[in-house]
Amino acid sequence: MKTKCILVVALVLSLNLYAQNEFEVSISGNGQPVLLFPGFTCTGEEYQDLVGELSKNHRVYNFTFAGFGNVPPIEKPWLPKIKEALENYIAKNNLEQSVIIGHSMGGTLGLWLASDNPDLFSKLIIIDALPAMGALMIPDYDSQNIQYDTPYNRKILSMDDTAFETMATQMALGMTQNTEKRQQLTDWIIKADRKTFVYGYTDLLKLDLRPALSKIKISVTILVATEPYGQDIVEKNYGEQYQNLDDYSVYIAEGSSHFIMYDKPDWFFNHIKSALRTK
Repeated sequence: MKTKCILVVALVLSLNLYAQNEFEVSISGNGQPVLLFPGFTCTGEEYQDLVGELSKNHRVYNFTFAGFGNVPPIEKPWLPKIKEALENYIAKNNLEQSVIIGHSMGGTLGLWLASDNPDLFSKLIIIDALPAMGALMIPDYDSQNIQYDTPYNRKILSMDDTAFETMATQMALGMTQNTEKRQQLTDWIIKADRKTFVYGYTDLLKLDLRPALSKIKISVTILVATEPYGQDIVEKNYGEQYQNLDDYSVYIAEGSSHFIMYDKPDWFFNHIKSALRTK
């Protein structure tokens, strides 16, 4: 009897957790499919509270990508392999007309999928993400000039654990004002595979989707944090980067840092639910 129970538990787990080289995905609820893409270094736990709410009316697919959490790393180019694996997974599981919700890197990934597959999805909800992240950070940005082998990348790869943890702690300070969540963000960064952290981020900097936005025909909802730049600069940056997108709405979370779901949870949940209801 004990063996039978173990087999039943294993079967239940296999039905709700799917893994392949590029990602692991947990599945819950029933209804229209919603695909949740977390930010860089984050696991699907980032969406823990949202999953409980959405799974009441949706079939929720919550992803953790290779090299993060407990998912083993893959060889570079990391982000193109993630995208291709997602396209294959969506086709194999008949997830056409699903909704993508993506935070930061996950939002940029959603834009990439939607621009290359204009008829595949029904809606896109972006959380503090840009189509060309490098353009925000690098003067005279040209995606063609971004390389894997740079002094900065070599420095990060060679850091000892203490130095890397110090850097991770400083990064987390600026990502959320919720002091209870900062340690979690720090832990995700520390636990990330170091090569994925370096080369995966380089893949993100290589990506400039601004010209491709014109191919997206579905409705896009964009939730934006004001910190640390301030609302005026944020509105300018988002207006410039999304100018080629036809159908989109921007909602600004005043006083929030990058992890809006942690800093303004009620505001965040209400806007997600409103966007899902909108045709």
